[in-house]
Amino acid sequence: MSRREGHERNDPLAALNLPQALGSQALRLLGAIEQARTKTEAWRAADRAEGFTLGVETLRALNPADIEALYMAFDQALQLRLLELEQ
Repeated sequence: MSRREGHERNDPLAALNLPQALGSQALRLLGAIEQARTKTEAWRAADRAEGFTLGVETLRALNPADIEALYMAFDQALQLRLLELEQ
C-alpha cells in the first residue's frame, strides 16, 4: 500500500475529491484543529476552517453537497479534539 493510500483511509476529505489547491489548504486547516494544544486553539482553528469554507461557498467553487461535507469534516474534527482535550 502506498503512503497516499494509507493517508486517504484516515483523511475525511478524501471522498470529496477536492481540487489540489483547495485540498491542500483544507488539510492544513484540519491539521491545525487536530493538533490544537488547548480548547481556545481548537476553536480558533475551527473558526479559520469555517471562514475558508464560507469563502469556497461564496465563490461557488464546489457543489453544495461537497461544501456541506467540508463543514461537517471540520466540525467533526473540532468535536473530537475538544473531547480529547477534556481528558
